[in-house]
Amino acid sequence: MNDLVAWAMVSAGIPVSKEPQGLSRSDGKQPDGLSLVPWETGKLLLWEATVICPLANSYMAAAAQEAGSAAEEAATRKSAKYVDMEPSYIFQPIAFESLGSINEYGRTFLSKRGHKISLQSADDRETSFFQILSVLI
Repeated sequence: MNDLVAWAMVSAGIPVSKEPQGLSRSDGKQPDGLSLVPWETGKLLLWEATVICPLANSYMAAAAQEAGSAAEEAATRKSAKYVDMEPSYIFQPIAFESLGSINEYGRTFLSKRGHKISLQSADDRETSFFQILSVLI
C-alpha cells in the first residue's frame, strides 16, 4: 500500500522518501512516507497508510454503525500516534477497510493526487486513483 501511495505522490510531481530514517514517533516506529518539499504552511507531509478489517473485534462496533466508520476510527488512532510531531509536520492518515471503504481525509488526499497525476499525464482516468487502490485491496 505504501508503495502505491508513494508512486501516486511521485507521479504527481512530489518527491518523497519512503520510511524515512531518523524520523520516528515516541514509540520508535517511523511513518510510511515523507514529502521532500514543504506541503502546507512550510511543513513537510508525513503519511501512514494502513489496511484494516472492519470485521475485527476492535472495529466491529464502529463498522456496524455505518460503512467506513472502521476506517475513520483507524485514521483517528493513527493520528493520535503522531500528535507529538504536529508542530513540525502535517500528518495524513490513509486508512482502507479490507471491504473497500477509505477514511474521508484519505479519500480527499488521494483524489487530489489523482487529479494532479491527471494533469501531468493528460489522462482523465487518473482522477479515480484511490478506486484502483480499493480494488487492489
